[in-house]
Amino acid sequence: MAPADHPDEFPPGSPEHADTTVTFCMCCDCKLRYPMGSTCFRCTVCDTVNDLHDRDPAAAEKQRHQPLTLAVLRQALEDHRRGKLSQGQFKHLLGETFSHWDRLNHSFGNGRPTTSEDPGVALAEVRDAYRLILDLSPDYVRTMMRAIERLLRRPSRTLRHKEEVRVLVILLENPLLVQYTFPRETAYHHQITKRLLGLLSCLSNSLHHDLVRWFSQLPLALFRSRVEWVNQFITHRLTKYRRLTAAGTIRSAMPYESDWCFKAAARVMSLLFAANKLRQVSIPIPDFYNSMVDFVDLPADYDAWQQRSGQFAFCQYPTLITMGAKLQIMRLDARRQMDSKIKEALMTNILRNRQTEPFLSLQVRRQCVLEDSLNQLAARETDLKKKLHVKFADEAGVDAGGLTKEWFMLLLRDLFNPMHGMFTLDEESGLFWFNPASLETSDQYFLVGVVLGLAIYNSTILDVRFPLACYKKLHNASVGLRDLRELRPSLARGLRQLLDYPGDDIEEVFGLTFTADQDIYGRRHAVPLIPDGVNTPVTRANRGRYVRRYIDFVLNESVTRQFDPFRRGFHLVCGGNALSLFHPEEIELLVRGSSAESIDWDQLKSVTVYHGFDPEHDPIIAQFWALLESWDGQRQRQFLVFVTGSDRVPVAGTPMFTFQITCLGNGADSDRFPLGLYNYATPAKLEEKLLRAIQESGGFWLK
Repeated sequence: MAPADHPDEFPPGSPEHADTTVTFCMCCDCKLRYPMGSTCFRCTVCDTVNDLHDRDPAAAEKQRHQPLTLAVLRQALEDHRRGKLSQGQFKHLLGETFSHWDRLNHSFGNGRPTTSEDPGVALAEVRDAYRLILDLSPDYVRTMMRAIERLLRRPSRTLRHKEEVRVLVILLENPLLVQYTFPRETAYHHQITKRLLGLLSCLSNSLHHDLVRWFSQLPLALFRSRVEWVNQFITHRLTKYRRLTAAGTIRSAMPYESDWCFKAAARVMSLLFAANKLRQVSIPIPDFYNSMVDFVDLPADYDAWQQRSGQFAFCQYPTLITMGAKLQIMRLDARRQMDSKIKEALMTNILRNRQTEPFLSLQVRRQCVLEDSLNQLAARETDLKKKLHVKFADEAGVDAGGLTKEWFMLLLRDLFNPMHGMFTLDEESGLFWFNPASLETSDQYFLVGVVLGLAIYNSTILDVRFPLACYKKLHNASVGLRDLRELRPSLARGLRQLLDYPGDDIEEVFGLTFTADQDIYGRRHAVPLIPDGVNTPVTRANRGRYVRRYIDFVLNESVTRQFDPFRRGFHLVCGGNALSLFHPEEIELLVRGSSAESIDWDQLKSVTVYHGFDPEHDPIIAQFWALLESWDGQRQRQFLVFVTGSDRVPVAGTPMFTFQITCLGNGADSDRFPLGLYNYATPAKLEEKLLRAIQESGGFWLK
């Protein structure tokens, strides 16, 4: 059948057009037109035969009564070895089972009905069955794989109910799908994989919810292998396009945008990512990244995604994009916006003869950092997307990054000062949260949001210890008991004990009512969670509601007045399409950076720029690096705080540092993260001075 949007096929108003209808292929999701009254059609894009009605219901019913089980397979193997079952008969058993949807769909049952929590498949038996078959000669394996290919080319039915997709669960267990050893084998398994991914991706939303639940219950190693399988498919296909592009066969900058296979694979990866969030033990987000995606033209991909072209773009599925690549996109987007603001300022100067600054320039007094910053940022909301430059009043110095970093550090020190009461610190978790009883105005919280946004926008790491719940809320994602456990572990444990308590005497044992305890400057207050909550006891029947209301109160309701202006300030600076590429966990890394334990000092050496020193011949440089590497972790972190204001490293790793060492006495402030050194006579003198600097200073360039 022709694609529905084909310009030469069945033009509107023609007799052929009146006798046709439109549907979507069950494998590649392409929109196709076919004659009315047809019982099936072959997709011209992926070559899948789509049956519009269940094919031969009587035959299907017969197949359901001939399922394959592990016991049946073992008995057949035993009969085959003893000569009771010929080679042809055993191949016929494999071929019939793996080429008929209904028969395979009812094979390997676990005796339970198919539900959203249980596919009804004995997965351990399926794995054992595959192992038995793969131990046979290659002829039998080929018989099985050819049968699977026939099955996927024509499923012979529509897939509307969860009971009908057990086949896909069984086929996903096939270990050959991840086997890419020889070219012919790779091509063959790749063809089967693309059809399996296509069918999975085109299921309805309700079936996708079921798949997510089923995926979330897989053993950790098996779940990780599913993620690797999808990434392997994407890598293989991208490598093929790179090879064709290098040979000049393909000239498009984005040859993948019209390839349905990428969309199918990306959709399935999204299902796996959703399942990962439901797992008790999840795999890290970087396990979903595909490093080959870094080699595509991501700026062009990002632009196509923003234009809503309707074609596939990797930015639609940011789970696949590495943090380094996302940072490049975000910095490109920030640079474009900054350049736009500079051009706008210059045009205003020329056309309107009105003086405007191309930068967001702040001049603050050290003793009034908070007040001056709040007043100037509030007055210049329209300039927040300009490049930030900071000057301290009555101090000489040109800001090339160091003064901005110090301004962030001093401002946050004021904002998080316990005397202001804007945030509370949980002693057990060491994390800050918004103080629901704060007397500060919404402007102060707006400023905190602006500061976090400016830090991301200006590629600055901040030592801000908010829980993941904060970044989830910025992302409009829901929060729950797991988030409360990170912020207030003791409270979360108590709520978990309440949920897990087996007895019926909850009222007597726990003695709770529908109220939440709130600390208001040292005094406990009971806040009703529902109308008349003070007089509503928590029972076995309503404890779930109580826990949900308590979590919502702590993380949402009680801090609405504080969080809303914070969110508004954050999104005013860096809200937009580029930020939406990041998951909440990645936004946290953008703000805080990675742990200092991950710093690679050899890499830092390789990206360091020297001014006034010859690193090959000046002994002070070798002594400096030897001294750093000899220090323990605590002193190394102190050093990072001294030169960067934080003991964390950029999320994309040490190479993202633009570290510079300047010989003092030759004049100017250098670029970001400058370190000024005198040419000390001995290593001992160097250590003495450097230790004094990092232990006694409170900012940059303190001698």
